[in-house]
Amino acid sequence: MIDLDDERGIRAGDPSGILATVAAMADHCRDGYHLGLDASPAPSGEGVTSVAFCGMGGSAIAGDLIRALYADRLRIPVVVVRDPELPEFVGPHTLVLASSYSGGTAEALACFEEAVRRGARVVSLTSGGELGHRSDELDLACVRLPDGFMPRSALGYIALGAIGVLEAVGLVPPMNADLEEALGELQAQDAQCAPGVPASVNPAKTLAAEIGERVPVIWGAEGIGAVAASRWKAQFNENAKVPAFAASLPELDHNEVVGWSEGQGRRFFVLALRQDAERADVAARFPLSIQIASDAGAEVREVWSGSRSGLARFLTLAVIGDYTSTYLAIALGVDPTPIVRLKQALADA
Repeated sequence: MIDLDDERGIRAGDPSGILATVAAMADHCRDGYHLGLDASPAPSGEGVTSVAFCGMGGSAIAGDLIRALYADRLRIPVVVVRDPELPEFVGPHTLVLASSYSGGTAEALACFEEAVRRGARVVSLTSGGELGHRSDELDLACVRLPDGFMPRSALGYIALGAIGVLEAVGLVPPMNADLEEALGELQAQDAQCAPGVPASVNPAKTLAAEIGERVPVIWGAEGIGAVAASRWKAQFNENAKVPAFAASLPELDHNEVVGWSEGQGRRFFVLALRQDAERADVAARFPLSIQIASDAGAEVREVWSGSRSGLARFLTLAVIGDYTSTYLAIALGVDPTPIVRLKQALADA
């Protein structure tokens, strides 16, 4: 494995600068939020009875975040559509957010066209492509994202762009205070996880070295924690090019925990994403579940966020996962940038 305290080796192992993109997350969030607020012509939020967020992969996780973030504040349902077909309820009283960073994702484009046909209130989030072209052609609001990123690296733009849209149409309260908290904590986190910080005091390098060749399994409390766990899983897949799995509590205690039988955990590394804001019953489940995995032979580490707002908790947990997965790729001698052959073949098709 490559020494993660060798800055020259880190630069060589990250030729496209993924680490620099991760370090810029705070700027991406700030800019994305304002792009969402300013999207024009924004549809009216009056009479909206549902929100449908349509996207795939890195362009879709913003929908999962919105659903978790506003579960206790929005009185209308939010659904995330990872499919080319919209639910039957989508119509004139539905706000549809069509998200495709490239603008060419087939599923998002199909949902966009169907939403337009049904007279839904449509806003797109894209850097261009066919989705941007169709939005301009139909004079629909578009959160125009800067190009040059991979979808997974544009999370800050997409997630905060979508939140800005929801605020602009009057569906959620102003997010300035929560965003400012998140930005401050992201900047502090960057100072801890930067390439020049030694592994002995760098939490992301430490985790990457400890994971090594074990398979990551990420746990989070249902809601914000579960969305963060899904983000970690996807980043291990796409950055480090390794299998990874995610699950949420309390659900995993009704099935997955049974699989952690004697000796079955030896090839796995469990990362428990923890929050000070966990419900008491879920917080009580974590140590018991962790002990079961540990007894099965798994290595286990807890990663904590003590942030006040749900937005800050998600972003701080997500970014340490971005750093960890990128450092793991470098340590394993894997370029974190390229996409796999299947995704390229689908794009070519």
